[in-house]
Amino acid sequence: MTADGIARLKITLDHVKHRVLRRLEVPLTIRLDRLHLALQVAIGWTDSHLYEIRARDIGWGIPDPNWSGGPLDARKARLIDVLEDANVKTIHYLYDFGDSWEHTIKIERIDAAEPDIAYPRLIEAVGRCPPENVGGPWGYEEFLTAMADPKHDRHGEFVDWIGEEAFDPTFIDFDARTRTLEAMARQWSRKPAVKRKRPT
Repeated sequence: MTADGIARLKITLDHVKHRVLRRLEVPLTIRLDRLHLALQVAIGWTDSHLYEIRARDIGWGIPDPNWSGGPLDARKARLIDVLEDANVKTIHYLYDFGDSWEHTIKIERIDAAEPDIAYPRLIEAVGRCPPENVGGPWGYEEFLTAMADPKHDRHGEFVDWIGEEAFDPTFIDFDARTRTLEAMARQWSRKPAVKRKRPT
């Protein structure tokens, strides 16, 4: 594995009947905190909860100084180091410790980066991201059932919460996700401005 390469990731949201899948290309040197942000955009989450990226029995996320058993600092780990150190081709991503949205991330291949392309880059998107705070995979299934049935006990509650428009679990705004990721990639690839010393 060379540090200037890219990894093509296949990200699948686990435990949901309606398939949610993304294919994303990221630099091998991406820090795990930035990988988290790229996943949030690609999938459609709102970055409103804690997260953890796991390889074997090691986790990275936002460290808690009051909890010695918590995750390691994701700002201090890169994808290439995790893959090489843990010797894995699959990692796991947990978002929202309450709703427990589990994702499986498979490294499908490692390639050379294409010139003039800013990464991360979204390659494929299938299925809509569930709403935040819906209650995890099981709550999401109830939500979809209730939204599809005006006679369901919770239909009115969910309509008040999400709006009158029908919720289509197969819809994905690929272009909007792509534009947001492109803006993120451009921002990350900018070199920091060098401050010039004023003459004394």
